[in-house]
Amino acid sequence: MPKRILPYAMWIFPLAFFAYQFILRLWPSLMMQQIMQQFQIDATGFGLLASIYYYGYAGMQLPIAVLLDRYGARYIVFICAFTCGLATLLFTYTTNWHLALLSRFLVGAGSAAGFLATSKVISQWFGSQYYARMVGFSFTVGLLGAIYGGKPVSLMVENFGWQFVADYLALVSIIIGLLTLLFLKTSSTGEKKEHPICLHDFVKLLKSPAIWLLAIANLLMVGPLEGFADVWGVNYLIAAINLNKADAAGIVSCIFVGMLFGGPLLASIAKRFGNYTVITGCSVGMVLAFVYLLFGKDLSNTYFLSFLFFVVGILCCYQVLVFASGSEMVTPAMLGVTVAFLNCINMLGGSFFHSTIGWAMDMFWTCLTDNGIRQYDVESYQKSLLIIPLAAAVGGLIVIMLNISGKKHAVR
Repeated sequence: MPKRILPYAMWIFPLAFFAYQFILRLWPSLMMQQIMQQFQIDATGFGLLASIYYYGYAGMQLPIAVLLDRYGARYIVFICAFTCGLATLLFTYTTNWHLALLSRFLVGAGSAAGFLATSKVISQWFGSQYYARMVGFSFTVGLLGAIYGGKPVSLMVENFGWQFVADYLALVSIIIGLLTLLFLKTSSTGEKKEHPICLHDFVKLLKSPAIWLLAIANLLMVGPLEGFADVWGVNYLIAAINLNKADAAGIVSCIFVGMLFGGPLLASIAKRFGNYTVITGCSVGMVLAFVYLLFGKDLSNTYFLSFLFFVVGILCCYQVLVFASGSEMVTPAMLGVTVAFLNCINMLGGSFFHSTIGWAMDMFWTCLTDNGIRQYDVESYQKSLLIIPLAAAVGGLIVIMLNISGKKHAVR
């Protein structure tokens, strides 16, 4: 294989898993009623099931980073992809609630290797001058996986049944792992020498009020993505405007389409107005968008809804600026552990929103049932999903506080 092509060929293997884990992350939202019926659970239980994925993902961020340094992407991607596949099969065929929770936790833990392994392979096979560009390309391809995890997977579920689709998803994950084990090679020609994760640095980071405030703001503003797009959005549109599941999934996936463009756009705007100002603006935009989405009088225009979600997707890329702001608070040697910490707290936002929304859905439940399974009307969704704009508003206020305080709390 020509030397110019070889780095891209190696990049494809972890990238395929990075994109694919988005599908594994999203598909339970397309089968909410079937899953509730299989395990005889209510919205609180479904929220717990959705949230536990994020505990696995967040909890494995630092361990996966250490394991990649020690054993390389080849073996770690194989193990993680294989774990995701087997865990998905376990979830599909078990009727035991605790095994179901364990399986989703394992899928989240395995998925944690997706981006980290892709970044590792990029650092090994590409020169440092190409690192940022290749990471950007990787995010774009990964989001394409999230887009495919919407309407196309929903149509497959309608045509073939959810268990068949789950079997297919599990098989593809296992195949990706096996191909990675067989063909991914290691090269150190372009590897960036990074400061290893140090316990002392992590302790210093945890003592910084500014880092904690930034992390909490990040968590509170992630609701439109991890709270709405990942799980509850499809079912809300079905209840609110009587869409079929495939069309609802297609509209919600516009959030991920917007994210394809949001990173570069917000970064360019931030160069002129500053990171904190743009993050605050994103908070305001999220609040306005969701107030209209939840309480607007006419949501029947699906083209406008698609555009609205596209804009929300752009706003969700505020996270790029959060990482940039965090990097300004620390020394270069602490950059790696800072980004890992911020990303860990960010992913815990999914657990917070899914658990809270599920609990609220049952609190506002109007006693409707179908074959013993709770049914939730549009008002239950509206009142429960209100947590998303409220949390985004609080997150924006925290960022304003950080902007006023300046960098006096920076970690050195």
